[in-house]
Amino acid sequence: MPENPRTTKTKSPSAADTPAAPVAGGICAIDSETVVATYDAAKEDAKSAKTSRAKVNLAELSHDELVEFLGTLGEPAFRAKQIEDWVRSKNVRSFDEMTNLSKTLRAKLSEAATLGGVTEVARQESVDGSRKYLVAFDDGTSVECVGMPHGDKLSTCVSTQAGCRMGCLFCATGQSGFTRNLTADEIYAQAAHIAQDFGRRITSVVLMGQGEPFANYDATLEAMREMNSPKGLGIGARHITVSTCGIIPGIRALSQEPEQFGLAVSLHSAVPETRNTLMPGVKKYSLKRLHDAMKNYTEKTRRRPTYEYAMIRGINDDDASLDALVDFCAGTLCHVNLIALNHLPGSKLEPSDPARLDAFVKRLSSVGVETTIRQSRGADIDAACGQLKQRKAAK
Repeated sequence: MPENPRTTKTKSPSAADTPAAPVAGGICAIDSETVVATYDAAKEDAKSAKTSRAKVNLAELSHDELVEFLGTLGEPAFRAKQIEDWVRSKNVRSFDEMTNLSKTLRAKLSEAATLGGVTEVARQESVDGSRKYLVAFDDGTSVECVGMPHGDKLSTCVSTQAGCRMGCLFCATGQSGFTRNLTADEIYAQAAHIAQDFGRRITSVVLMGQGEPFANYDATLEAMREMNSPKGLGIGARHITVSTCGIIPGIRALSQEPEQFGLAVSLHSAVPETRNTLMPGVKKYSLKRLHDAMKNYTEKTRRRPTYEYAMIRGINDDDASLDALVDFCAGTLCHVNLIALNHLPGSKLEPSDPARLDAFVKRLSSVGVETTIRQSRGADIDAACGQLKQRKAAK
């Protein structure tokens, strides 16, 4: 584990390889006027930030950069560790909360720096305890993220892009267009906000929200390292999983990284024509190339990747689709995670019958492929897989 993850630079996959492409009744209703007012307030804050671009975002500084910045303020280097604890571990939203710093230093910081982070625009709570958040950044861009408690554990799902270019037919994000990549701090800040809201430590995180992480490789990797760092959220690398549609350069790059981060690949069909229809953004990455890349990944890392497979009635759940999936997975180190398609408003796609999911499990298991059926969380608040959507408050 790097002592200072933010100083580690990693070359991203070639751009040429990247496609251009509360709780009454179970749902905490969000008042639209409140959402718009909060959202507009966030945008006004963004305008203020833009008029003071000389201010430094402390959340984006490495330890050495923070020491250097403090030096310009005439402050000793040991203050950096104190500030990092407030910014990255405690996720404070005001310099006045940094109680072990003098008032004089807090005043200096307030004049010269900002804290980054997110502004919560709206929150919904599911009957299962999951919470979905709409959060905004300094420029008013918004994304969604989810916290899922189970027992004494807390799992989170965060976004790496605002929107997505991949255009997957079964995904709300992919049908909503693309705004921009998120910075490492913006990815990290989502998890930190969720931890603070639940008042407990995050035990696992998946970068499986809005966006394609490997189309934003450097920022995604930096955010994962910060989540892993004891100076950040202190989440074990094996409990941090990045999910990709199958961007092969990103898979190859991840196999070279020293940390034992997890990998999930959205497969959804092992029939080329079907997969290309469902996931047009990865047409250039054939199943043969993906199979070879995953074989290389497992040989290099000795880690078991997961294939995500959303079961869609009449599309990818017939016997031919099952045969193709068995051929793709048999004899390889992998785990297949079957998901009954989650509802999308306006979509004609429907989830497979439970009997078909069971049939897939039995057949895959019979040839030695580890297979499970995922129990979706937060579906009643559109917080389950494929339901996160780039949302913008209406004027």
